[in-house]
Amino acid sequence: MDGTAILSVIDRKLAIHPEAMRRYVDKKKLQNLCMERLEDVEALLEARRWSGAYYLCGYVIECALKACLLRHLGESGSIFDDPTYLKKLTECWRHDLTKLEKLAGLEAEFGSARSLNESLSNYWLVTKDWKATSRYQEMTEIQARALHEAVSHHPDGVFLWIQSGW
Repeated sequence: MDGTAILSVIDRKLAIHPEAMRRYVDKKKLQNLCMERLEDVEALLEARRWSGAYYLCGYVIECALKACLLRHLGESGSIFDDPTYLKKLTECWRHDLTKLEKLAGLEAEFGSARSLNESLSNYWLVTKDWKATSRYQEMTEIQARALHEAVSHHPDGVFLWIQSGW
């Protein structure tokens, strides 16, 4: 079953109109969005817009994990192997990075990578606590720059690791 067929099953289960979902979300669109938003983060940091930069850094990771989730759905049998997976999949509408990591099938591989790379592990500790509600909060320069580094550091940033699995 390819990604489109899987999305069709999900659409029916979640009562989402298939065309509406495809118009907004596909793997390539999410990947491009990540790259664009990372550029936006850098512009916001340059403009000293800490709260916006912080929020978009987390959004980059959310979109990256959702791109991995779509890849995982197309390549794994999880939708058929686990009878509760479709119910769990409703969590993809949430903004919880640790839940998205699990839904994307990255928990074991990413956990293993973090255990071998202390920097990646520390960067994930900073990143995983991001919440979508941060858009309503004032963030400091230190918070924005710390999350930006955790997300974009070369070679140990969270985004770079996730991107390697696209």
